[in-house]
Parts: sequence; structure tokens; C-alpha cells
Amino acid sequence: MNRIYITTSIPYVNADPHIGFGLEYVQVDAAGRYWRDKYGNDNVRTQTGSDENSLKNVRAAEDAGEEVGSFVERHADEFVKLEKTLNAKYDGFIRTREDRHIRGAQKLWSMCRPEDIYKKPYTGLYCVGCEAFYLEKDVEDNTCPVHKKELETIEEENYFFKLSNYQDQLLELIESDKLRIFPENRKNEIVSFVKSGLEDFSISRSQERAKHWGVNVPGDDSQVMYVWFDALSSYINALGFADDEQGYTDFWAENQRRVHVIGKDIIRFHAVYWPAMLMSAGVPLPTELFVHGFFTIEGEKMSKSIGNVIQPKELVEDFGVDAVRYFLLREMPYADDGDISKDRLEIRYAELANQLGNLVSRVAAMTNKYFDGKIELPKVDWLKQDADLEDFMSHFNFKAYLDYTFEAVARANELIEKEQPFKTVKTDPEAAKKTLADACEIIRWVGTALLPIMPDSAAEILRRYSNDGILVGDPLFPRRDV
Repeated sequence: MNRIYITTSIPYVNADPHIGFGLEYVQVDAAGRYWRDKYGNDNVRTQTGSDENSLKNVRAAEDAGEEVGSFVERHADEFVKLEKTLNAKYDGFIRTREDRHIRGAQKLWSMCRPEDIYKKPYTGLYCVGCEAFYLEKDVEDNTCPVHKKELETIEEENYFFKLSNYQDQLLELIESDKLRIFPENRKNEIVSFVKSGLEDFSISRSQERAKHWGVNVPGDDSQVMYVWFDALSSYINALGFADDEQGYTDFWAENQRRVHVIGKDIIRFHAVYWPAMLMSAGVPLPTELFVHGFFTIEGEKMSKSIGNVIQPKELVEDFGVDAVRYFLLREMPYADDGDISKDRLEIRYAELANQLGNLVSRVAAMTNKYFDGKIELPKVDWLKQDADLEDFMSHFNFKAYLDYTFEAVARANELIEKEQPFKTVKTDPEAAKKTLADACEIIRWVGTALLPIMPDSAAEILRRYSNDGILVGDPLFPRRDV
């Protein structure tokens, strides 16, 4: 049976969601919609959530003068609302303060081989924004390369995970594509990292430094789990790992496609730390990691910590949800970063209006004017290459998926311009009818292809271009006052 489980990362809830996470949210939703059409609703699960146990959240709450629990709950609610804002359909939302998560994280820790976890004093350079330690050789001027802030020197006794035990296994998994990482440049990055030699990493912190916020280490209440050990387990805890529920069996233990969609800044945690932890515990590993780039603003990473954020809600209010979804999925290069701005959105919106919207309106108007909207729709042979779309979606290459789809839009527009049915209808009505019929079928195919990407607009296209007749309607992408 074909099943697929696709997750977003779970973001920190120290502020409202910005468009960077909105990209990932739409990516997973679009993939889920596509595979539901292929496999059926019951065989696809999309999952998201909120990471609430980090020190980053604690400090943000302190800065806001707010109790931590109410602070994270308030911001987690904003991520829940993102589903409606971006017209996404998720099967589950897990909060890491939930009992099912806490028990699952502790169960995973307890299942790890005793020889893989040990306690020792440690001194290291720490960035609370990344929730990660850095080696001196990896930074300049004691500054976080991501958040551009001075690193803290942390000295305490923590539990460590013996990552070095799994170096050879991890390398074989990744190089053989048993754990498939794409795009290829991200796979190469991780192979290089593993070959450079893996160092054991901290998986706990003291209750004092954690401000008594987090998941207690089993058997040692003086320590809480380091955020990555805790947060990563949410992927299986959301399925009922703590109680061996059927969802865990169906979508993880006995499922052939377990996919994480993540940003490039957390690839090492997902491609190295997480698989090693699962191997230690005897739990199946993810099968695929799709690693997307960042949207930048003037070349700078968009970050809540830096403060240069754009929120999805303001873009949706300005351009409409389908245009924003389209922009996010077509504007982001497959293996690199993209840049976001209102000017870029204006260009993409005009593209939708002039290329797709105008085509849909123009063909419908001519079909109704000349043939009362009644026209037999033939199959156009070149459009039967759905295998291409499936390949693009299998690799989460949304840009290629949309480029390919809009090649069809261009062909339909070219067909109308070349054959000019508005002229030939006077001398050869059958030729005009065939031209319009071919254009109508292309539009129907485009509507179907766009259902995962722009669900409302695509559904409206298919409503207007049904077997019962071609309907005229309002512009799909109305002229904007700018």
C-alpha cells in the first residue's frame, strides 16, 4: 500500500510566524494535496506543530514580562491559525508541552543504548537563537554566523550522546540514499560533514539554565532534555509513539515514505543527530529529507531574532492566498535561496493575471460568443506527461513543477495568437472550434495541475471548464490598485 508521511519542522514559538516558515507550510501542504489525489486521503498524513520547550522561548517570555506558559501558548495559537491564513490542510498539530509528546520523548531517551549516553562536564560556545553549540574553528570573532550575535560561553555538566559510534553507519545510509537527502548539494554538504569526523553532542542542560522549563531527563530530574532531542521526537510522538498507537505503526514503523521538510539551517540535526538517536533506540529512520533554502531580504536571512520579518497574513490580505502560495512555491529556487519583496510579488501577480487569468477569461468568452459555451473537449497528447509532474513533486521541486505547468499556459496563449479563432470563425468555424477546444483542454489540464498549489483558483478553473459547458466568470486575478 502506498502511504506517505510528510512533516514540517516545528518552529520556536517566541514570536508570530513569518513568511519563511510560511514557505515550508505551503510546501508540505501542496505535497500532501498532490499525494492525497494519488493515494487517497487515508494514506497521506501531513504534520506540523510548535517547539515550546526551548530556552529561546523562555528568554523571549522574560523579555516580554510574561509567564512562559501563557507566552508560548499565545504564540503557538498563531501557528495554528496559519492553516487558515494559507489555506493549508494539516492532519495533525503537536505541541511539545503535550503529555503525549513528553512521554514519547522520555520513552525514546530510555530506549537508546546505555553505552550511547553519558554525563560529563562541558564548556562550549552557545547561540540561543540557533539553540546550538559552535566550535571555535567554525566562527569568527566569537559571533554566531546566522544571528550575528556574540556567543555565550556555557560551562556545566550535561548528558552527551555518543554520535561517534554512528559515523560509518550514517555515511553509508546517506551515500547509498537509504536516507535520501535532496537537493543534491545538501546531500553533498552532509556527506562532507560526516566525513570530517563526528563529535559527541550535548543532549541535556541543567534545570537551572533551562529555567525549569522543558522535558525532564528520565531518572535525573536535575536535567532537562536539550531542545533537539526533545523536539525531534515530536515527529513520531505526533503519531502515538508513546503508546504504540496504530498511527505510529501505519505512518512510521511500517511505512515506506517518511519525509521531513526542513530549512537548510537545521539539516545537521535532522540528517545526522536524529538518525543516530533513532538507530540507538532501534526505531526506523526517516527515508527522505527535503532541504529548502531561505527567503532573504537584501541578501540577509529573514529571522525573528534579527527582526527583518514579513508575516504571511499581511501578504495574503494584500495579494490573496492563492497568489501568495504561487509566489512562495515558484519564486524559491530549488537548491538555493530566494529573495522576497512586494515588487517581486507584484511581478508574479501580474504574471498570473496576464498569462493565466487572461487566458481563462479570453477562451471562455470566445467559446460562449461563437459556440454558446458548448464544445467537445479532445485530449491533447502532449499533456499526458503527468509522470513529469509526479517526478517534480517526488523531489519537492515546486519551481520545476510550476515552470512545467506554465509552459502549458504559454502554449495555449501561443495557440490562440497563432490560429486566431476570433478571425477564422468567420471563414472556417470548424477550425476555430478545434482551436478553442484544444485551448480549453489545456486549461483544464492546467487547472488540475494547479490544484495542490492554488486550490481555490484551480477549482474555479475546473468549474468553468467542465464537460457540461464553458462558463464565463469574473477575473481570477483582478487588477490591483497600486
